[in-house]
Amino acid sequence: MKRKLILLASLLLISPLAMAYQVTGPVVEVTDSKIVVKKGKDNWELARDAGTKLMGDVKVGDKVTVEYRMTATSIEAKSGGKAKGKK
Repeated sequence: MKRKLILLASLLLISPLAMAYQVTGPVVEVTDSKIVVKKGKDNWELARDAGTKLMGDVKVGDKVTVEYRMTATSIEAKSGGKAKGKK
């Protein structure tokens, strides 16, 4: 029982980290390195690489749903800000 609770708690903590977003619309442009999807009046440009799963033959004008993740590639702390401590 205790093991199941630990597993459930860890899954709940991990799931937001693995959250994917999606955009749906017609394809404006598609290359080996990117896909551009029209959403409303905006064009959404999303990078592609060898790890991107492609299901079907995607052509300009096709309606697609693209799942993507936003992942930090680097984080740099800037000095000058003071952390507030408890008094």
